[in-house]
Amino acid sequence: MSAITAQDINKLRQATGAGMMDCRKALTETNGDFEAAIDWLRKQGQKVAAKRSDREAKEGVIIAKTSADNKSGFIVCISCETDFVSKNAEFVAFAQSIADAAVANNVKSAEELNEVTVNGAKVADLINDKLASIGEKIGVAKFERIDAPYVASYIHGAYRMGVLVALTAEAAELGKDLAMQIAAMNPVAVDADSVPAETVARERAIIIDTMKEDPKMAGKPEEMIAKIAEGKIAAFFKEQTLLAQSFVKDGSKTVGDHVKSVGDIKVTEFKRVALG
Repeated sequence: MSAITAQDINKLRQATGAGMMDCRKALTETNGDFEAAIDWLRKQGQKVAAKRSDREAKEGVIIAKTSADNKSGFIVCISCETDFVSKNAEFVAFAQSIADAAVANNVKSAEELNEVTVNGAKVADLINDKLASIGEKIGVAKFERIDAPYVASYIHGAYRMGVLVALTAEAAELGKDLAMQIAAMNPVAVDADSVPAETVARERAIIIDTMKEDPKMAGKPEEMIAKIAEGKIAAFFKEQTLLAQSFVKDGSKTVGDHVKSVGDIKVTEFKRVALG
C-alpha cells in the first residue's frame, strides 16, 4: 500500500467534511482507495452526525406539496449549513424525494418521516449518508401538515419558503392568491378570533408600557390609556391577520372581501415556513 499523505487526508476531508483522524483511518482501512474511503465514512454516518451536532444549519430547501386529491398538504424543510449546498440541484432533488415520501406515506410528523423508506432505505439513513458525502450537518428541520376539504401549496423564493392554505371548498386560484399573500405579508393568524390569547396579551402589554413611558401620556387616567390600547390592538388585528389585511393584488379591498367575492368559501388555517 502506498503511503497516505497529508494531501490525501485533506482531499478526503474536503470531500466529506469528516475529521482529520477519521479521514486518516478511512484511508488506512481501505488501503488508500479514495472512493472506498468515502464509502467507509458513509457507513460511519451516525458517528459523523454526532460530531457535527454543534453545527448550525440555517440554510436549506423547503418543499410544499399536496396529496393528489388536495385534501392534505405538507411542508418539509431539509436543512443544511450553506447556501452553496442549498442551491445545488442534486440537494434540491434530494429534498424533493423526501417530501414526495412524506406525501406517499401520509406522514404526520418529522419523527415519522425519518422512519419512512425511500428506495429501500430509511430517510434518517439517507440523511446520514448525505451528511457524510457533502460534509454539512443536514436533517429534517421542520415539518408541517394541514388537512382540509381543499389545501393549496406554494413555494416562494427558490425553495426558501413554503406555504399551505386550508379552504372549505376547492378553489385553486384563490388558494394560490392567498398563499402568495401569506408569503408576502406574514400574518399571525387567519382572523382576530384565531390569534392566540397570549399573543394578544403580549401585544397589549407592550402597547400600554410604551404609552406609560411617553411623556405626552403622563398623568392620563388608566381608563384613557386602556381605551387607546384597545384601538391599537384593533389596528394590530387589521395589519397582522390574513382576512383583515389589504389584498396584495388589489389594495382597494381586504383579503376577506376577496374571499367572499369568490363564493361560499372559508379559510380555516394556514402554515408558513421560511428559512432564516
